[in-house]
Amino acid sequence: MSSVNEDYITNYIRDIVPEKSGQLKLMEEYAHENNVPIIEPEVGQLITVLLKLHRPVDILEVGTAIGYSALLMAQTLKGDWNITTMERNPEMIEMALENFQASPYSDRIKIIEGDARETFPHLTKKYDFIFLDAAKGQYMEFLHYAMDLLKPGGLIVSDNVLYKGMVASDQLVVRRKRTIVNRLREFLEHINKMEGYTSSVLPLGDGVALTFKEDLI
Repeated sequence: MSSVNEDYITNYIRDIVPEKSGQLKLMEEYAHENNVPIIEPEVGQLITVLLKLHRPVDILEVGTAIGYSALLMAQTLKGDWNITTMERNPEMIEMALENFQASPYSDRIKIIEGDARETFPHLTKKYDFIFLDAAKGQYMEFLHYAMDLLKPGGLIVSDNVLYKGMVASDQLVVRRKRTIVNRLREFLEHINKMEGYTSSVLPLGDGVALTFKEDLI
């Protein structure tokens, strides 16, 4: 887990976020012990609030990992809903499927296997809520597909957009990460200038961007 905030702020926020229990708690422990990246607690809490406010029916996630965020969303959603999640790593897919099968939501969560750059173009269904949490250097490419699939009034949530603070300050940039940083800067500048959309970048966790598609009808 990482954060772009000062440690004392991050620690305080994480201390007051309600602790998870049951399957999610076990998944958090597994992720911590095995260095598997999952969303930070404060980002998970933000997504929980957004889902309660937005009440989406059709959700798309790009980047499944072990299925933690998909199950967090599943536990939050009410009524009729479904989640489609995309993942390219076979080991992650296997673990995610096991976690979904161990939950009450296995019939509502579908995994699309393969690189999102190859699977995204084949999707035609429209979604109310899209969560981007995969290869950060590909966010611009993912965004173009996501925009076409997002319903008017829909929301795109993009995680890790400040990338350990490097996106906001050249002094923090690690040389081998320069390309990713430049692409994320381009992505953030783009979403804040798109006509028909309203975006906000939050210094929460590793940086979160919210992009709302205006309902112009």
